[in-house]
Amino acid sequence: MFTELNSILNTSPDSYTRGEFILVSDRQSDASFLIHHFLSFYLRARCKVCFLGLAQSFCHYSAVSQRLGVSLTQAKEKGQLVFFEGLKECLSVLTPKENNVESEAMNFLRDPPVGLRSLYEFVRSSVIGSDNMEEGAEQWGPSVLLVDDLSVLLSLGVDVGAVLDFSHYCRALVCSQVQGNMVMLVRCNGEEDDDDDDDDDGDIGSDVLLKGLTHQCNLNLHVQGLPTGYCKDIHGQMEVCWKRRQGDAPHMQKNLFQYKVYDKGASFFARGTSSAVL
Repeated sequence: MFTELNSILNTSPDSYTRGEFILVSDRQSDASFLIHHFLSFYLRARCKVCFLGLAQSFCHYSAVSQRLGVSLTQAKEKGQLVFFEGLKECLSVLTPKENNVESEAMNFLRDPPVGLRSLYEFVRSSVIGSDNMEEGAEQWGPSVLLVDDLSVLLSLGVDVGAVLDFSHYCRALVCSQVQGNMVMLVRCNGEEDDDDDDDDDGDIGSDVLLKGLTHQCNLNLHVQGLPTGYCKDIHGQMEVCWKRRQGDAPHMQKNLFQYKVYDKGASFFARGTSSAVL
């Protein structure tokens, strides 16, 4: 959990806004460190977390979380964390073996037209199930949905419209119905240039997905490389975009920060204020 980022977002595990959809996006950079932050943040906030790990394994997140002072294994054992290991589930569908139980949530790999209904049903059972706890079981706070890379679904052949529908239904369930929070990561490939005719279908799909999710979200954290190129003391910049309402009119507020990622955290600072450029 990154205390400087909490200060920027004016939040903490003891006091945070409910019902928010936080979009994490990146271009020519890696924003996954923010997913590690939000995972440890909501576990420390005693939320019930449903994590769709589509790009990385449980072991990967467990190792990083351990350095941040959070045990994912204990969170799973206590029932606080439901971790869907997409890599393993894909393998069970694509290379079936005897005695392997195939996941219903990934049935779109065998039958693409069915879309992501079964994956949504997995999320729904994980989120709603937390409201029907057995007597004597430990009580958790609001449900949170984390998705480590929604754009992986495009690579698996899912139509971008189906992915946007999935995010819309998840938002209605998590943010509106149960007043929890949702954090999704999406990656965009290539340069940010709408006039580039050399973009392939994957790049176009990821850009359409990013635009659709940006329209849905309440907060967008967009990570990208420095326009000046590589710097060992500054790893990139992050644009923070809040979408709020003032009366009946929507209002957008943007701030730009630069950052450096460490083994056990990250530091954030206003553009041009790092000691590396002073």
